[in-house]
Amino acid sequence: MTRLARCRSVTIVGVRGTVVDIEVHIGGMPGFSLVGLPDASLYEARDRVRAAVMSSRETWPLQRITVSLSPAALPKRGSHFDLGVAVAILAAAEDVPSAALDGVLFLGELALDGRLHPVRGVLPAVLAADRAGLTRVVVPEPNAAEAQLIPGMRVFGARSLRQVLAHLRGAEIPDEVRDELDQTPDVLPPGAEGGSLDLADVAGQDAAKRAVEIAAAGHHHLLLSGTPGSGKTMLAQRLPSLLPDLSLDESLEVTSIHSLAGVLPPGRPLIVRPPFVDPHHTSSLVAIVGGGSRVPAPGAASLAHRGILFLDEVPEFPARILDSLRQPLESGTLTLARSESTSVFPARFLLAMAQNPCPCGNFGSTVRECTCKPDSVRRYGQRLSGPVRDRVDLRVDVDAPTMAELDTAAEPSKVVADRVAEARARQERRLRGTPWRCNGELPGPYLRRELKLPADITAPAFARVRDGSLTLRGVDRVLRVAWTIADLAGRDRPTAEDVHKALRLRLGEPV
Repeated sequence: MTRLARCRSVTIVGVRGTVVDIEVHIGGMPGFSLVGLPDASLYEARDRVRAAVMSSRETWPLQRITVSLSPAALPKRGSHFDLGVAVAILAAAEDVPSAALDGVLFLGELALDGRLHPVRGVLPAVLAADRAGLTRVVVPEPNAAEAQLIPGMRVFGARSLRQVLAHLRGAEIPDEVRDELDQTPDVLPPGAEGGSLDLADVAGQDAAKRAVEIAAAGHHHLLLSGTPGSGKTMLAQRLPSLLPDLSLDESLEVTSIHSLAGVLPPGRPLIVRPPFVDPHHTSSLVAIVGGGSRVPAPGAASLAHRGILFLDEVPEFPARILDSLRQPLESGTLTLARSESTSVFPARFLLAMAQNPCPCGNFGSTVRECTCKPDSVRRYGQRLSGPVRDRVDLRVDVDAPTMAELDTAAEPSKVVADRVAEARARQERRLRGTPWRCNGELPGPYLRRELKLPADITAPAFARVRDGSLTLRGVDRVLRVAWTIADLAGRDRPTAEDVHKALRLRLGEPV
């Protein structure tokens, strides 16, 4: 007698999940086959599932078991299919009521003794289930809080296959010892909220602080240049403290990416603050952009989505990595094509970069002697390619603070953040009904057509185009910055002086 059963799980390509039907057929001579483009970790599920079922004191069917994952043309990867495969096999063997599987999503990796281990990508998986009309989900207990972020979703967090089967049978849930390795701390580690860094910690640097404020208010990319110890890294690290909290949609989007990458902070199922990602210059292209041999995974650029991507000592990064950021700087997305799939990851980040003026760092210093040769200084400055540099809105020279500035009180982040919030509110009102939220996201055609400024105001920018010091893309970026300067000042539109300030910031001239 042949027997059939079906349950649901999810496969994820990029950051978007697709509901997968796990269909099980039992009948014929003993054996086990898994079809539907499984990867190596999923193909090994047959051994994990068999051991987990037998360790849970359940009967393993002594007939041929065929597991089909559909849609068959979609690649499947990950160990989170284990739980669904086990439940569907037991349902096909009539050890679990098939009706109990209707409308339920199953996610979880099985240990050989039947325990459930947490898995990555629970939030995008549950979002896919919600879009497909499923209302219940069964996940490992450590992933339950993440799954409960979706309103209206009924979540059962289990510690073992035994608890899942009891839940499906309507029986009393057996008590299970919680695995210490899977426990999630109830409190966040120190500094996890990112609120401990304050702009008041940076002495002096009024011009650089003003540039950081403009960058935060309008989502403008920033390059800080200066000698070692002048405060470049401190300024960049305090950028997140000036940004407003993420909206609910943004939080779910950012949390989905971090969940998929397996770097969701412990004890914090929902990320509500803009992320700050600062990869080391020795990081690989895959670590920065994302990728993988078969199905791409997100990299630092996507992890910084809706937040800050900070590249310290940017000339030390390989040119190939820097040039690979040109696509997300323009479109806000990263498209990674592989032989089996094409993944699109969100990557709308604010790029902040810091660099020394030369290899030794002392070129232009009035207190230290530069030991670099002129050709070395020139080559060092050219490591950041022209196309990437052309996409940077603000270029600021950061000088070491004087002794007098060390004793001067500075504005705290809270005061500056309030001004940034007001400027962002003005932009949201002006851009209501459009897909953009900040001046830095505006495309050139919209800027020139809907936000057109009089010729006498934009004339200084176009004069720099004629002398070759500014490109047409640069003009658009100057005008975006000018709008942000006006928003911070509470004006309805930029003035000629705002355009002059934006132009000087663009060209790295003193403001």
